[in-house]
Amino acid sequence: MAISHAVLSFALVVGLLTLTPGLDTALILRTAATSGRRRAWGVVLGIQSGTLLWGTFTSLGVTALLTASRLGYEMLRWAGACYLVWMGGRMLLGSLRRSPAEPDPEPDGDGPAHPAEGFAGGLRRGLLTNLLNPKVGVFYVAVLPQFIPASAPQLPMGVLLSCVHVAEGLLWSAVLVGFARTMRGWLRRPAARRLLDRVTGLVVVGFGVRLATGD
Repeated sequence: MAISHAVLSFALVVGLLTLTPGLDTALILRTAATSGRRRAWGVVLGIQSGTLLWGTFTSLGVTALLTASRLGYEMLRWAGACYLVWMGGRMLLGSLRRSPAEPDPEPDGDGPAHPAEGFAGGLRRGLLTNLLNPKVGVFYVAVLPQFIPASAPQLPMGVLLSCVHVAEGLLWSAVLVGFARTMRGWLRRPAARRLLDRVTGLVVVGFGVRLATGD
């Protein structure tokens, strides 16, 4: 398999994966709509940093050790499940506590008065959400080696393919952030904010439960 053909084929596979709505989509839309562009891009860069790390670990063979170790995989799976349930639960609890006339505070304390902290908080959330999901590692272990030609060096080629995935993720995230910003006026209304937090919270908790049950 030629390197150019491998890159194009991998781009098609991960492109379809990127466009599929999931946990990342819900987090980016919710953050962009309620917490501002800076924090939303923190979440985006955190998610994509995690993707690049998973790809690099896979190219080095580290991820294969994780998937081969039952204990290591289970520990990461439960840590990820607990984190997602905790994060989604906070959103649900915050939406239930907020009165209809109450303004929209940022639940993590990263409002406009702390723009740098808002970006850092988003970066931390996105990175943890990605790295604590062992299914991302399993995906890379199963898929990435298939697109690395036998004549290509393992690590550079694996990182190149991971960068393709990151680039597509950044492009799609820009679309999501832009869409959420156009809806920002409506979504920042207290009733709409509560609805968005409840929907996103349920999605995040649902992913956490699925991760815990191994579905």
